[in-house]
Amino acid sequence: MSDWFMRTEAYVATTVQPESARATRVRPAKPFSLSPRSLSALACLIAGALIAAQALYIPAKAQVAQVLMSSAWEHQLSTGDPARPWPWADFTPAAKLRFPSQHQSVLALTDAAGESLAFGPTLMAASVSPGARGVAVFAAHRDTHFAFLKDVKLGDEIAVDLPEGSRRFRVTGSQVVRWDASGIQTHDGGAPRIALVTCWPLDARTPGPMRYVLWAELILEPLSASTPSQA
Repeated sequence: MSDWFMRTEAYVATTVQPESARATRVRPAKPFSLSPRSLSALACLIAGALIAAQALYIPAKAQVAQVLMSSAWEHQLSTGDPARPWPWADFTPAAKLRFPSQHQSVLALTDAAGESLAFGPTLMAASVSPGARGVAVFAAHRDTHFAFLKDVKLGDEIAVDLPEGSRRFRVTGSQVVRWDASGIQTHDGGAPRIALVTCWPLDARTPGPMRYVLWAELILEPLSASTPSQA
């Protein structure tokens, strides 16, 4: 009897575990997997996050560039020497465009690589100097530095500050043209004018072949013959 009891006790000890032991037993984890529908949703979320990040990055880049260009512009006004806004920049500030009616101002830069439009309006290389006979052409992006052009109206004034002084222009009209058929002749010998060029439609977000051109003609009396006023 005692032998049977001992064998039974040994059997129970090896096959029956306390409740606490069963509770702490580690079960193998099931492999993680996503259904095709979940994968599609995740891909959409990632794409949306990337688009949002890009949308925030471009305006931030434009604003930071204007701050750095402002320091270079002040240096040019005080010394008369062209100054690059950062060491590896391949351009310098060319002018400050001021729009009194819209309470806006923006620094324009000398023509360089196509990427320079991300930093500010560009005075195109084929242009005349603002105030000289002919057309000075400034180009910029519609969603950053020229976003407010939609608010500029016929008769509004635009001031162009240059290191040697300021010039005032009055808006005379606008037109929509193809990028390769603007009809702008910069050295036509006509009255001093400026043309502000950006993509059209102004509220679109995708590239297109059309351009919006805002025209302004020089007001004969110069705003200042000395250091340009600051906005």
